[in-house]
Amino acid sequence: MTGFLLKLLFAFLVGGFLCAVAQLLIDRTKLTPARILVSYVVAGVFLTAVGLYEPLVRFAGNGAATPLTGFGYSLAKGVERAVDERGLIGAVTGGLTGTAGGITAAMFFGLLAALIFRGKPK
Repeated sequence: MTGFLLKLLFAFLVGGFLCAVAQLLIDRTKLTPARILVSYVVAGVFLTAVGLYEPLVRFAGNGAATPLTGFGYSLAKGVERAVDERGLIGAVTGGLTGTAGGITAAMFFGLLAALIFRGKPK
């Protein structure tokens, strides 16, 4: 039981740290949220490519795999697997294959929220 609670703590701390850094970037810089989002995804891809993100995912689990850097990690791992299986064409198809579940969930829950709730124009 102690090991499970420790994993939860690590996931919370790492995920919270990644989110806190993003919030600081929003609050303290002139970067738009869209640029921060893209930067996080690119950082996840880059850190995966150089071999630094995989150990973080093993250490923190979903605390590292769920934020936007985790989406970049999923993209990179999908491309890596597809290139190993299909060759160069995997560089084009692997990212979509690796992230299809997350993209589908985002679309489904976005549609569900749009059907249930009414937006207010600003």
